[in-house]
Amino acid sequence: MIITVTPNPSLDRTVTVGSPLTRGAVQRVDSVTVEPGGKGINVARALTLAGVSAEAVLPAADDDPLLAGLRTLGVPFIGVPIAEPVRTNFAITEPDGTTTKLNERGAVVDADALQALTRCVLAKAQNASWVVMSGSLPPGIPVDWYAHVVRLLAPLGCRVAVDTSDAPLAALAAAFEVAAPDLIKPNAEELADLAGVPAADLEHAAAQGDTTAVVAAARQLVARGVGTVLATLGAAGAVLVDNDGAWVATPPPIVPRSTVGAGDSSLAGYLRAVVAGAEAPQRLQMAVAYGSAAAALPGSALPGPAQLDLEAVRTHPVKVPL
Repeated sequence: MIITVTPNPSLDRTVTVGSPLTRGAVQRVDSVTVEPGGKGINVARALTLAGVSAEAVLPAADDDPLLAGLRTLGVPFIGVPIAEPVRTNFAITEPDGTTTKLNERGAVVDADALQALTRCVLAKAQNASWVVMSGSLPPGIPVDWYAHVVRLLAPLGCRVAVDTSDAPLAALAAAFEVAAPDLIKPNAEELADLAGVPAADLEHAAAQGDTTAVVAAARQLVARGVGTVLATLGAAGAVLVDNDGAWVATPPPIVPRSTVGAGDSSLAGYLRAVVAGAEAPQRLQMAVAYGSAAAALPGSALPGPAQLDLEAVRTHPVKVPL
């Protein structure tokens, strides 16, 4: 069982336009989709499509439309009741796949709901192989909550993955000495922030096919106690670094349609490969195949196994001088 935790879930409303977005203009909409969202929920959805046992933990009232959506999709979940409705996030997708996101702050999680959410995560972790904590933190949850929960999970025997950004990621990194997760999944900008290097340098080098700087940055985090770093690099693929080595994978050529959920799909693919017993290069291959498949789908659609092109993902080791 893989438990995903989404402290700031959302209803994702994705609007697809037929021409490049122009500020101040009136534009026609080709399509609109509304689906349950939030990073951990996306991971649970993708895993469920692959037949992997997953359960989503999130704060939401029982009559919230988000939970109705999860029921319709057949995604197992536990909702911790809160007073406010779940937020709605908007994504505008252009014909070339460029995606503009407008994310609301989120519903307030008060002290009682936060205690209930924490207790629920710890209870479900007792029988889980992985606990995946993903996304931003809503009002009412302190920025160091992920670090706090990682510490609480340490004695329970499950492995922990965290995918977040901004202040919650900085707070987690500050606590790596006592709260280093088994896996983190930063993008190039987040990895650069953690390693104290210019993001533009990492992104430019990766776009040119040189991932040595990305590997060097990820190795800093492994040296600080993180088990594995899965760094997603968009069209440049992804890099995987752990104590045993480093690998890079390049994606197949696709026609991008939407980036919504691509990173979450990569994490789901990685975890699917882990529970199947795959070695590091194959875990990375699966992660990139999932991310690429998601980017080729419209709106917030997530890929199933039949939509993957594993054979087209090229993976090889990277050697960087220590």
